[in-house]
Amino acid sequence: MAVTPRKRNQKKGIQPHLGQGRFYFALFVVFAVFASLVGRAAFIQVIEPEQLIYEGDRRSLRMDPTLVQRGTIVDRHGRELAVSVPVQTVWADPQRVHEGQGLANRERWLALAEVFRTDVDTLMARVADPKRRFVYLERKVTPAVADYVRQLGIPGIYLKTESRRFYPVGEITAHLVGFTDIDGMGIEGLEAAYNEVLTGTPGERLYRKDAQGRVVEEISTTAAKQPKQLTLSIDQRLQSLAYAELKKAVRYHQATSGSAVIVDVDTGEVLAMVNSPSFNPNNRTDLQPHRMRNRVITDAYEPGSTMKPLVVLAGLEAGAIEKDTIIDTNPGWMRLGGRRVSDPINRGEQSITEVLQNSSNMGSSKIALLTGVEQLLATYAAVGLGNDTGIGMIGESYGVLQHRTRWSDFEVATLSFGYGLTATTLQLAQAYSVIASGGVHRPLTIQRRAEGELPPGRQVVSRENAEAVLLMLEQVVADGSAKNARVPGYRVAGKTGTARKAIAGGYGDEYVTLFAGVAPVSDPRIAVVVTINEPSGDDYYGSTVSAPIFAEIVGDALRAMNVAPDHLEDTQLRVAGFGGGQ
Repeated sequence: MAVTPRKRNQKKGIQPHLGQGRFYFALFVVFAVFASLVGRAAFIQVIEPEQLIYEGDRRSLRMDPTLVQRGTIVDRHGRELAVSVPVQTVWADPQRVHEGQGLANRERWLALAEVFRTDVDTLMARVADPKRRFVYLERKVTPAVADYVRQLGIPGIYLKTESRRFYPVGEITAHLVGFTDIDGMGIEGLEAAYNEVLTGTPGERLYRKDAQGRVVEEISTTAAKQPKQLTLSIDQRLQSLAYAELKKAVRYHQATSGSAVIVDVDTGEVLAMVNSPSFNPNNRTDLQPHRMRNRVITDAYEPGSTMKPLVVLAGLEAGAIEKDTIIDTNPGWMRLGGRRVSDPINRGEQSITEVLQNSSNMGSSKIALLTGVEQLLATYAAVGLGNDTGIGMIGESYGVLQHRTRWSDFEVATLSFGYGLTATTLQLAQAYSVIASGGVHRPLTIQRRAEGELPPGRQVVSRENAEAVLLMLEQVVADGSAKNARVPGYRVAGKTGTARKAIAGGYGDEYVTLFAGVAPVSDPRIAVVVTINEPSGDDYYGSTVSAPIFAEIVGDALRAMNVAPDHLEDTQLRVAGFGGGQ
């Protein structure tokens, strides 16, 4: 059938209208899609770009840290006391473990658990979540363990290099140097006190990688800040000698603990600081808390008769006595406010030197009462009691030195023979170093002083009186109660001390024995104090417990320091000669 021209014309009239609508609809859709894309792009780029930037950087940015070893601690001669060594740490990527079927072979996990000394189920539970990407399995293992882990070849188990602290001399310097935690932060001793000095700042390299792992951009490089080395005033030779003698004595007397310290008289440097019992800082698996205390600075005791030389010094400073004053101690006892002060026997009239030689409570009490409590306390404070020593170590005790407006005569008397106040072993060493240095008080230090950095010190008592007391203390060792402190070849000055330990409501049956002294008297070099806490048995006197230890430590120390003997009269010298016939 033929199509009429009219129908063709009608159809052509409708088609442009419909085509135009479709065109505008399509154009609207295109513009709408374009507008939404532009809006979305604007929203992402302008309003909230951080998330996508973060996601992009997370996939392409990489940062490689530059490891910095913790600073070394060395003694005054450069011998290492604490060093950092590289070790391996075992870690796992749980996602890779699951992807590589790493959990399928239980035998390898049993072997890994055995070498880590842990339960295999606990170990496998750490990698049970496939969404996790990092978990520690064992920190800072030995090289042998690291090699064993490599040989096991468990998928997803890796090694990375870390740093571990190592202490070459172990228990000898454990209380002094301290130790770090698993992350290398100091938590005890000098490691904690000087943590910022010993900790450097790691460097880092920031760069961008493409999908194939190739470096496409170097963004920044930050140089590492190296830590400083800590050089101590400690002489490792003297530290070892003192520790050996102290440990032996504590074991022999079955004492609870013991402490000893050696101080350089001229500089205030601490040359040795030891305690027993000690611990191994390289293996703290079964470490008991009471072994960790640095008792030289933390434990304060009533110092007993080691205070008597300071009483004499206070009396001389106040003008209450002279060097040749005679003290009448008849009848060997006296009552003060209803309380009794006495000597073991009636010693009658005694010179000041004899008061110290015989360790007379009567003599020291009468000197203290003549001097007055204000002058007595002022002298105690001047030589360092009741204050910090300047050493700057964490946990140092100031001891107790009371300042009250009213004191009974009996309380003043007890102050004279070392009761009613407390002091640490280090404070006592500083006090005796003041006597040895001619009345000059210097703050103590645990860091080696550089040449020309000697602090001037303060003249707290007159040189004449300090030297007079020093000579009196020499007689205490030569002919008095401290004969066990003699050191062959050297002139030694010192004083014994025995104090009953205070308990709630009074005093118990335990004692602290002390000896404080100086050597050599002709040119004082070192002040040494030995404290033995709660020795067992009937032998609990400073003259028989602490004095012999002092003698051994001082003798060893002076020889190690190459100090020339100043008292050869008490030694027998063998002269080697050659004989021949004529």
